[in-house]
Amino acid sequence: MKETINEQKRVLIIEDETKLARFIELELKHEGYKVILAEDGKEGIDKFFDEKPDIVLLDLMLPKLNGIEVCRRIRKESDTPIIMITAKGETMDKIVGLDSGADDYITKPFAIEELFARIRVALRHSSKITNEKNINNILILNDLKIDLSMHSVYYKENKIELTKREYELLVYLVRNKNIVISREQILNKVWGYDYLGETNVVDVYVRYLRTKIDDKYNIKLIHTIRGVGYFVKDND
Repeated sequence: MKETINEQKRVLIIEDETKLARFIELELKHEGYKVILAEDGKEGIDKFFDEKPDIVLLDLMLPKLNGIEVCRRIRKESDTPIIMITAKGETMDKIVGLDSGADDYITKPFAIEELFARIRVALRHSSKITNEKNINNILILNDLKIDLSMHSVYYKENKIELTKREYELLVYLVRNKNIVISREQILNKVWGYDYLGETNVVDVYVRYLRTKIDDKYNIKLIHTIRGVGYFVKDND
């Protein structure tokens, strides 16, 4: 039974040794991966950005554009895992490969099982990082969820439409949940220190949020401490 991490994963092989590339391709397909081939560095760069693979197997010595330069160009735009494949085993080659952004390094000749193991490790690590990023991009307060990457706000399954300023105010309050924040602090953080408008703008926008969230869903989201400021809190 194949591991689920293989399922539908796309592997880009950038390798100019046709027989080796074909061998790796067949073995990977047998394991359930989808394979994309490139025979030189320039083609590899093009296919990387066109196909958006989950992992790259990259030969160090390539025509047109060497593996180090390919790795550097990919790394400028993407965190996709890269495993360097080369006939050279010297320490300096490994250091240069890793310093250019490669995640791992394997030397020819190698056992295909070792390559599979390294691929699985790299994909698990990448998946973990992605999950952590996704978690860090979500703010949750009781039944309210804010997706920072999408600039979206939901109460349970209901999407809440907010203006840019309403959204920024809500995010600031939720980031500082269970803490009373003064109007001056909110004004400085959300509107900026150089804001020259009406000083009661915070109260106005709190009312906007209460209309769209508290009143609509019959909840008490934003609390007022008279003479001090506002706060949101977790349910007891």
